[in-house]
Amino acid sequence: MTTGLLIDALLDARSVELELLEGLTDDQLLGRRGHFVEPPIWEVGHVGWFQEYWILRGLDGAESLLPGSDGIYDAFHVSYKRRWDHAFPSREGTLAYIAEVLRRCMARLDSRTPSAEEAYFYTLAACHEDMHTETLTTIVQTHGYRRPGLSRFDPVWGAPEVDVAHRPYDVHVPGGMFRLGADPREPFVFDNEKWAHPIEVKPFRLSAAPVTNAEFRAFVDDGGYHRRECWSRRGWDWRRREGAGHPLFWIRDGAGRWHTRQFDAVLPLEPWHPVVHVNWYEADAFCRWAGRRLPTEAEWEMAATYDFTTGRKRRFPWGDEAPSPERASLDFRAGATIDVRALPEGDSPVGCRQMIGNVWEWVEDTFHPYPGFACDPYAEYSQPYFGEKKVLRGGGWMTRSRLIRTTFRNFYKRHRRNIVAGFRTAAR
Repeated sequence: MTTGLLIDALLDARSVELELLEGLTDDQLLGRRGHFVEPPIWEVGHVGWFQEYWILRGLDGAESLLPGSDGIYDAFHVSYKRRWDHAFPSREGTLAYIAEVLRRCMARLDSRTPSAEEAYFYTLAACHEDMHTETLTTIVQTHGYRRPGLSRFDPVWGAPEVDVAHRPYDVHVPGGMFRLGADPREPFVFDNEKWAHPIEVKPFRLSAAPVTNAEFRAFVDDGGYHRRECWSRRGWDWRRREGAGHPLFWIRDGAGRWHTRQFDAVLPLEPWHPVVHVNWYEADAFCRWAGRRLPTEAEWEMAATYDFTTGRKRRFPWGDEAPSPERASLDFRAGATIDVRALPEGDSPVGCRQMIGNVWEWVEDTFHPYPGFACDPYAEYSQPYFGEKKVLRGGGWMTRSRLIRTTFRNFYKRHRRNIVAGFRTAAR
């Protein structure tokens, strides 16, 4: 990575973070005490702290620009339950802190050709901020705050052309030996993606597109949330405890029509958009109701990347080229989910659509290390969560295109349903 590319990535990541912050009141910056999502003011300060920790302090041994910041922003050692109790810097103080950290990080790049180690930590900082822009957007959605006015949003692009004759169908995947995980030639990956290793995959079928709102509505209307046979033991315990009867932000009007809340607006439910804001338990229950199952990680990645005609694994579903608007809904461009029938140019070799972008997809697997796993310097990123969370693949409409790839492994607790997560189904 050149100096220019590293600086561009840092500036671009920060610009989105600041746009998400615009329009939030001081009260909204603190969120709701005791809620399971962090205060927005913490999110913003944390990305600056992370950048300072790994670059200015980690590479140069500098003192923190904000004494006591470790006790506020260290995500791993400071419980999220305490994040409302801190004496946060003001909005102006927080913005000044993260701006000065960024200025110093860029200044040190201007003075030298970055070493491989420096390039790694600069890329890590940019990718980390990209992930937290998703988190901040999720917080804004969860609280029902005003829709962010992002400059990247393109309302015309957000309603792409679709094949109106399309109907849900399966693709057949022959299976065979497959190398699951990242290629060592990739310029940057996280430790949990390392490295590609052989795994035998049996033949299977996979839905060509994610499960839609219309398909999931059939499950809801058939009483799926109240049918014990559709749920695992832990899933049924969760459903009864939460009293869940439909996806998190769905709302039924007096006439029985379903709507969904997007940020501060209540809109009609789009039947051909992917269902989102469902947790792993809900995805699993739908599969049981439909006589299906969630795909494994290996099945998902094989269907997304493997070209059976050439015997070659692609970097992305469409080939080795980086994501582009005609292939994937990423980078906040659509402002929300899009129709699952759109973007045929992004299809995988076996014919699966939108395996990158639009909606994160739950898979069957619990998050575990690949063979030979070794922690990267950011040791708290993966290892503490092995065996505790479920894996999601593919990215969503707010995921940054420089971050996502077919080997990227996101991971959340089974019960988390406020994230932009959906799923597709598999069968033998």
